[in-house]
Amino acid sequence: MNKNNEAYITGIGQSEIGKNLLRHPLLLTVDAVKEALDEAGLSIAQIDGVSTYPGRVPQMLGFSPIGADELIDALGIKATWYAGGGEISSQLGAVVAAVGAIRTGQARHVICYRTVYEAAALARPEEYPMQRRDRVEGSAQWTAPFNALSPATWFAQYAMRHVKKYRLTREQLAQIALTDRANALLNPRALVREPLTMDEYLSSRMVAEPLCLLDCDRYTDASTVLIVSAGEALDEVKCTPIRIAAMAGSVDRHSWDQAEWMASYATGRDLWKRTDYKPADVDTAQLYDGFSFLALTWLEALGFCDVGEGGRFIEGGKRIALDGELPLNTFGGQIAGGRLHGFGFAHEAVVQLRGLGGERQIKGNPKVAVATSGGGPLATALLLARD
Repeated sequence: MNKNNEAYITGIGQSEIGKNLLRHPLLLTVDAVKEALDEAGLSIAQIDGVSTYPGRVPQMLGFSPIGADELIDALGIKATWYAGGGEISSQLGAVVAAVGAIRTGQARHVICYRTVYEAAALARPEEYPMQRRDRVEGSAQWTAPFNALSPATWFAQYAMRHVKKYRLTREQLAQIALTDRANALLNPRALVREPLTMDEYLSSRMVAEPLCLLDCDRYTDASTVLIVSAGEALDEVKCTPIRIAAMAGSVDRHSWDQAEWMASYATGRDLWKRTDYKPADVDTAQLYDGFSFLALTWLEALGFCDVGEGGRFIEGGKRIALDGELPLNTFGGQIAGGRLHGFGFAHEAVVQLRGLGGERQIKGNPKVAVATSGGGPLATALLLARD
């Protein structure tokens, strides 16, 4: 392997994670950037690229308040390449884009980030107003007339198919939320650090059958940063580089209307076509769980179990526990660690591969991890390796 032709995650950083934070989202982003730079041993003068998802969204500033151009101006970055947009293969597609820029020689060190401010925006709508529309248009015309107004209802249709066709039970699905909560207790930065019992889960209010309130992540204010560096520039960093061994992203049909399978399934299959690694080589899986059912589908999609066997694979929670054969979402996932909107999974994968998880560090000597984002009509998977 020629390291010079590879791309690596070097510095990683995270701001404070909370609800209704008063610190400005740009400052949260800068906090995360500084932490990533310090870990990598880089200066802002060495950064020549910026990549984010989905860029600044004026209609929903809580969802995405900080664009790439704002961060470039705020930090005085001399960018030879930058990108920010929503029409990519989900959140971690920003990392995929950065790898492309590095491999084509357009950049050497790229700051990739995702900043969310949804809890604060909801609490302070006068500062972060959401645009109201007087008509239903675009993709919403196929869902809103049927009262399918939120992602919970969109994902529930796929979850119900697993219930009806594959006999998925609520007790099985509960293991995602229970595992997330147990791991979050060991993560000092986690948004929710309270234990969860099966009885509490089963008595939780139903949102869209079979998804209950505790199957859902919750609005969070935070920023997460990954620095992607060229192999030929590794002599400039001081941290342990984590190689991006393979990537996959899929958009089969960018619609929730009657799609047969979510994009996670095609993405999972494609990932293994681009590497010699196999599912059995993975030491930890950090799988997108905006809703618990999504993590289950990623387990199937990535070949850790057969399609339809996800419920039985996680039954009892032992396989996916911190000391299990496939530790899952060791930082608490989005359900408990915080809705970091995809980037938290790649951040945690790097933490685990470097052995920096503290109380939540998995046993042994982990060398390979998978991190995903999305999974509905959009999906991205990264395979990360410590060489």
